[in-house]
Amino acid sequence: MGLKRHNIGCFDPIAPPFLSLLSPLLSPHLPILREVFGYDAFRGPQQAIIDHVAAGGDALVLMPTGGGKSLCYQIPAIARQRAGQGITVVVSPLIALMHDQVGALHEAGVSAAFLNSTQSSEEASDTERRLMRGEITLLYAAPERVTNGRFLAQLDSLQERGMLSLFAIDEAHCVSQWGHDFRPEYRGLTVLHERYPGVPRVALTATADALTRADIVERLQLESAQLFISSFDRPNIRYTIVEKKDASTQLLRFIEREHPEEAGVVYCQSRKRVEEIAVMLVEHGIHALPYHAGLDAGMRQRHQNEFLREEGVVMVATIAFGMGIDKPDVRFVAHLDMPKNIEGYYQETGRGGRDGLATDAWMAYGLQDVVNQRRMIDESPAGEEFKQVMRGKLDALLALAEATDCRRVRLLNYFGESYKSPTDEANGIYMPFCGNCDNCLNPPEVWDGTDAARKLLSTVYRCHQTSGHSFGAGHTMDIVRGKKTDKVVQRGHESISTFGLGADYSEQQLRAVMRQLIAIGALHVHTEDGFSTLHLTDASRAVLKGEVPVQLRESTQIQASPRGDKRSRNRNTPGAAAANLGQDAMVRYINLKAWRAEVAKEHNLPAYVIFHDATLAAIAEHAPHNLGDLQGISGLGVKKLEAYGEQVLRVCNGAM
Repeated sequence: MGLKRHNIGCFDPIAPPFLSLLSPLLSPHLPILREVFGYDAFRGPQQAIIDHVAAGGDALVLMPTGGGKSLCYQIPAIARQRAGQGITVVVSPLIALMHDQVGALHEAGVSAAFLNSTQSSEEASDTERRLMRGEITLLYAAPERVTNGRFLAQLDSLQERGMLSLFAIDEAHCVSQWGHDFRPEYRGLTVLHERYPGVPRVALTATADALTRADIVERLQLESAQLFISSFDRPNIRYTIVEKKDASTQLLRFIEREHPEEAGVVYCQSRKRVEEIAVMLVEHGIHALPYHAGLDAGMRQRHQNEFLREEGVVMVATIAFGMGIDKPDVRFVAHLDMPKNIEGYYQETGRGGRDGLATDAWMAYGLQDVVNQRRMIDESPAGEEFKQVMRGKLDALLALAEATDCRRVRLLNYFGESYKSPTDEANGIYMPFCGNCDNCLNPPEVWDGTDAARKLLSTVYRCHQTSGHSFGAGHTMDIVRGKKTDKVVQRGHESISTFGLGADYSEQQLRAVMRQLIAIGALHVHTEDGFSTLHLTDASRAVLKGEVPVQLRESTQIQASPRGDKRSRNRNTPGAAAANLGQDAMVRYINLKAWRAEVAKEHNLPAYVIFHDATLAAIAEHAPHNLGDLQGISGLGVKKLEAYGEQVLRVCNGAM
């Protein structure tokens, strides 16, 4: 199903932004941005989205993590409430996200609340009474509650009194079976359009390819909604993918060299692996915590709170952790196992660097990752159509991992976006490299693996011809390398014509060739009864004939960042945001962080909800002496200036 883009308000990341045609001063919502949130100007397509939604239009918003999606419904909610149009209901999938966003809105002086299972019956009843009296601007609730009969009856009452203003559906990709985080309860949200057709809806997500977008539109009945697509590019993220050798050691070296005492997330496929890696990191002096669905709920919450509220914590987790985590200073996201698809990879890596500062997306992967992901698809109870789509998505991720050209170009191409730097646009020249991924920074040496590929494919064919059975990667490589293992001898495969023809190739090289063959579709991994076997495909023939060359990257080790580059300069303690502060300003910054930690603990909120590091650095640099000096600092709205201005001045002037 195709999606219709409207010409007005659809942000094209390649063409000159339409925003240049509109002065920010023309937006009636700029005062809210400045007064409530403390920012001087909208970013990217925010203004067009906010103006459209505040005027009562439906919208589907695709904007990368850290791009400012929340403001795209929070400002319209405030504007519509001030205009007497009532309450905004925000559908949010995670309790932690609700808590932090409501806390941040309270800090900004906005009346917000949530309804979820952490509340006592008295607290929930009090929230419902305030809701029905129209005292709440934004109410956050999970999809299960929003579609509950009792809650819908409350919405009916609000609607009858003209007090239901807007529905915001966050993490909208959860509605799609093609998305990376499908949640069946999201399907019930169709009731919102059917029951309240006059109430505008905005659906928001950071990741959705064309298939997922179409599914969101259909499932949420957003056919007439305006589509806003921001650029998917996160230029502050450096993408690195390395061949998996000793993954634990590789990860340890990466953290020690690149991110000592910095916050990060490490994703692993299994709960057992999460536990092992967390223990290993702790044994090497790294403050690491495990997180997975098998842990007690109380422990998971404690670990999440510690990650959010303390500095330099590394969370080792399954993908059960992460959605809705707003921590801005996550300096790296590492994958020790390959995700299922590019959407998942993009969403997970996007949890780093929300503050716009230098961040690493690092992944180690190997042949076994490919086999495991294929097996999970093959063994799933889903229909064949779904499995085919999932295989295609996995193939796209394999191609990204095996690429010898720019990772960012490939990643953006997947989402239908071409990469061009501002310099390229000015000169009208297309430059297919970004300068901030491993392949651009250290172009890999490439070797011709066509001969090895033909020998492997021939062996797969001859094994099946000889035995009537198919075999796995290890056995196939043993034959090519001429290893007389018990299995090779028992099967009589030492007599196969390709036996020993690839003795000059290392196992590491042959594994790389196999990964590439699977990535280009010339080999298929089939799983049955827990065993993975290799099969030829229609694409195998062209490789066997030598018509399709197989180019592979030379094996690489982890490289530390070159001294003196912008990354190294941003690694100064006590944080990247303060890297360029002078000595006196640095003292103020450190004192401000200590003060912020106390305030955050008092309010039971993460420190960044009080002030982001960048705001503290700006205050420290300005060396304010009075409240007037604080006005106009980014992230310092009217409410926060009233609440904390005097305290900030005392800290900066050494009176605390």
